[in-house]
Parts: sequence; structure tokens; C-alpha cells
Amino acid sequence: MKHFNLIGLKILLLLVVLYTILGIGYNVSFGNVMFISIVLGISAYLIGDLLILSRTNNTIATTADFGMAFVIIYLMTDGLTVGGNPFAAALISAVAVGICEVIFHKYVANKLNMSSDDFIPINRTNFSTETSEELTPYKDEEK
Repeated sequence: MKHFNLIGLKILLLLVVLYTILGIGYNVSFGNVMFISIVLGISAYLIGDLLILSRTNNTIATTADFGMAFVIIYLMTDGLTVGGNPFAAALISAVAVGICEVIFHKYVANKLNMSSDDFIPINRTNFSTETSEELTPYKDEEK
């Protein structure tokens, strides 16, 4: 039930942000903004919040959400609307979504009881080396 509430909150947050930028600024219809918000909200929650945020930190999850938001908004805006500049609209929208994601990730981490101890470190370089005497010739055999 927590996940449905968080997805609903994310979609509502995206709807407000995207309608402010795409709807008012670029004259995208409310239905198209709603469709973009639902697709982006569900995919960003599953990939960005549950998968990436649970394994890394807020910075990496926000960067991934920014990239995903840019690609999804660009492709959907270009496909659903006629004319205009979908690149600029997607870039401005993705920056605004990224700023909102910083705050939303902190809320999600608090709600789902994610602590920094649960995160898997990205830099896992626990290499060990093994040496033995076989790497150099035996002194007895050299005679």
C-alpha cells in the first residue's frame, strides 16, 4: 500500500511540474501532460526509486531520473504534439523534475526506511592477491 501512495504522490508531483512547464509554457494539452506524467511516474518510481535509490545514493538516483525524464519527455512530447521545440521543452522539464526528485528521494528513503547502511557501495574494490613460491624457480633445481 505504501508503494501505491508513493506512486500516486509522484504522479501528482510530476503532473503539477509538467503542466506548469509543458501545458502553460508550450501549450501541450492537459491529457498529453497527464499521459506523460503517468508513464514517467511509474517508470521513474520503479527504476529510479526502488532499483537505483535502494542500491546507491540520492545523487546517482537523481541523475538517473534526470536522464530518464529527459528521454521520456522528449520522445513523448515529440510524438504527441505537432511543431514546437520538443528538445527545449524536455530539457527544461527534466531540470525541474530533477530538482523535485532530490526532495522526493529523501521522502521515499524516509517512508521505506532506507538508511545509508542499506546502500550497496558502488566502489567495491576488495581485491586480494595471492602469491606463492611457485612463481620463482626453486633454488634446489638451479644447481
